[in-house]
Amino acid sequence: MSQFFSHILDIGLILALIIILCPSEGVAAQKSAIIVTSTAFKEGEIIPALYTCKGKDISPPLAWSNVPVEATTIVLIVDDPDAPVGTWVHWVYYNIPTQRRSLPENVEKSKQPSPGGVQSITDFRIVGYSGPCPPSGTHRYYFRVYALDTELNLDDEATLQSVKQAMKGHILATGTLMGRFSR
Repeated sequence: MSQFFSHILDIGLILALIIILCPSEGVAAQKSAIIVTSTAFKEGEIIPALYTCKGKDISPPLAWSNVPVEATTIVLIVDDPDAPVGTWVHWVYYNIPTQRRSLPENVEKSKQPSPGGVQSITDFRIVGYSGPCPPSGTHRYYFRVYALDTELNLDDEATLQSVKQAMKGHILATGTLMGRFSR
């Protein structure tokens, strides 16, 4: 019987050494997704008209938690993969300070809004949030939050493509909130 417990102890020590010597495996398995929420709508629910082209077309309040402590900045991308022309970009907002864990309703449509960070041009050819406005049917809108280990150094003409390119290799964690809307 004591030999049995000795083998169990040996296996436990080997597993501990694997976790210590291969931290990327142990850490990656333990990382959790960022949790993205809104007081305006819940996962999979209809986005209220106030935040769409049928209403005031203002950004909804958003919050996120479970951001890794080593994160340097946050990126927010909102898109509609159901658009007839392919994925349509509604909001690109990067270099949001990590001490921010939420955005208020109606973030100003300026390059550098008061919450901090930088907003870039969307597929509507404007800076800042443009809400759901599908031509027909019900579309899905993904509010994606990324925690990065770096600040993005981009020029004033940054697009979604340049933001995504700069993010490569720097994403520590992600989270998504999906809402729906139809006209």
